[in-house]
Amino acid sequence: MAGVNPYIEPAKFEPSKTPYKITFLPMKKVIEVDPAKVPYGRTGLPGSILDIGMAYHLEIDHACGGVCACSTCHVIVSKGLEHCNEPNDDEQDMLDDARGLTIESRLACQCVPNGKGDIEVTIPGWNRNLVKE
Repeated sequence: MAGVNPYIEPAKFEPSKTPYKITFLPMKKVIEVDPAKVPYGRTGLPGSILDIGMAYHLEIDHACGGVCACSTCHVIVSKGLEHCNEPNDDEQDMLDDARGLTIESRLACQCVPNGKGDIEVTIPGWNRNLVKE
């Protein structure tokens, strides 16, 4: 499957069974996630912030195609981080190279909300892909 690295073992998590909201900042875009429609595409882990964001045409840079091989999809989960899967070692290694790292930093391709609460995600300015082809 395109966009999924077969050599990276995804973190263990329980996918959402109930709808929840993701608010993307600074654009203030609120997305109501329907778990029945996940995965939306083939970018990042199924149901990841990147998978959901790309389905709704949000510009989140992801140079490696969402396979946890870079840090360009670095986002900050400013609210609801406890409602997301834990980062695995590969994600933590990639985050070491991320610009503007915070304790709420995650890779959008690897961070999967569990639906137990709403989350708020900030896409840093340098990670918004503003180029249209």
